[in-house]
Amino acid sequence: MKYFLIVMAVLFAASCKNSPRQPAAVKTDTYYTCSMHPQVMQEGPGQCPICGMELIPVNKTSGHTEEDLVLSPRQVQLGNIQLDTVGMSDIGDKMMLTATLNVDETRSASVNARIAGRIERLYHKNTGEYLRKGDRLYDLYSEALNTAKQEYILALEREKTLDNPLIDLRQLTESARNKLLLWGMSEAQVEELARTKKASTLTTFYSPAEGYITELQGHDGDYLAEGAPILRLADLSVVWAEAQVYTSRLPALDRNATAVVRLPDFPGKEWTGHIQFVNPEINPDTRINLVRIEVQNKEGILRPGMPAYVTLANHRGHLLTLPGEAVIRNENSSVVWVQTAHNTFRSVMVDTGREEDGRLEIRSGLKEGDIVVISGAYLLNSEYIFRHGASPMAGMDMKKM
Repeated sequence: MKYFLIVMAVLFAASCKNSPRQPAAVKTDTYYTCSMHPQVMQEGPGQCPICGMELIPVNKTSGHTEEDLVLSPRQVQLGNIQLDTVGMSDIGDKMMLTATLNVDETRSASVNARIAGRIERLYHKNTGEYLRKGDRLYDLYSEALNTAKQEYILALEREKTLDNPLIDLRQLTESARNKLLLWGMSEAQVEELARTKKASTLTTFYSPAEGYITELQGHDGDYLAEGAPILRLADLSVVWAEAQVYTSRLPALDRNATAVVRLPDFPGKEWTGHIQFVNPEINPDTRINLVRIEVQNKEGILRPGMPAYVTLANHRGHLLTLPGEAVIRNENSSVVWVQTAHNTFRSVMVDTGREEDGRLEIRSGLKEGDIVVISGAYLLNSEYIFRHGASPMAGMDMKKM
């Protein structure tokens, strides 16, 4: 029995030695995935367990990195992925700003009482009324002014009847006359008083300027102190468009730029002007600065309070540009998708600058000749998030910080 077991063991070993060896499993560089469901990955061909489509082969060792996004031809077609080459072109810096039309304060006038008294009649009682220079404003009853009128009449009579070389009566008359002029009477009124020698208890005052009434503070029967405001006039032949500029954009502001003003209330019409003033004070809450543009209003259709849009066209330059729709932007960064190989794309952070007519200046991140995605960039971004669970911009924002 012992010898029998030994013989069987020898025979079994010989048979194993002479039998052909099984080939070792060969590792392949190809896996299979679904063009519609890239999360499906198998070692061999077959059908997608989700949609039933035939799986397509993908090379594992094609030089791609984890940041690369490889798409199938079907995905490129369905996503309408379109490419463009980064190149140099002429571009200007157009700055779009929101604005509000306001009164040109240099063309406004305040009408105040020259002397204390009571308004017996106010001839214009509505804001928005237009006054010409010399129009009647109000009738005033003033004891002090009536006394000054009598003094002027008395001075004229003394100068005419008395001839005293020791007293300069002419000087006294001129003094009484100047007092009436300083208290608001016109030259014509003083001359009429000198001619008739009759002083009315009411004195009419006239508009010293022309414009629209923007403020009305006086009313019939009001007692006015000297210097009290009655109304305010504004000449609207020129208005201000006061635009809002964020502090971060102030360095790019060209004060010699031509401003084009458009109003939503008048589509198709535009006005041109230039920057007259940049407010040196910045609102600490909004971080906004005001820029003032002077706009001609010859037609008289512009009114204070109207909203407006201001376009500032700065100087032009020959710069590296690409279509603006190729750039995905958030608060901290801007990203484009660059083609690194056939149907292979990678996100790249860029620094942008000027923007004009749909094209955007690229200051850094790309070079001339790079091929970027101009249509379908947001779809690529969504596909990346679907595969990796995070946006490619998230890591870039952390690096930038």
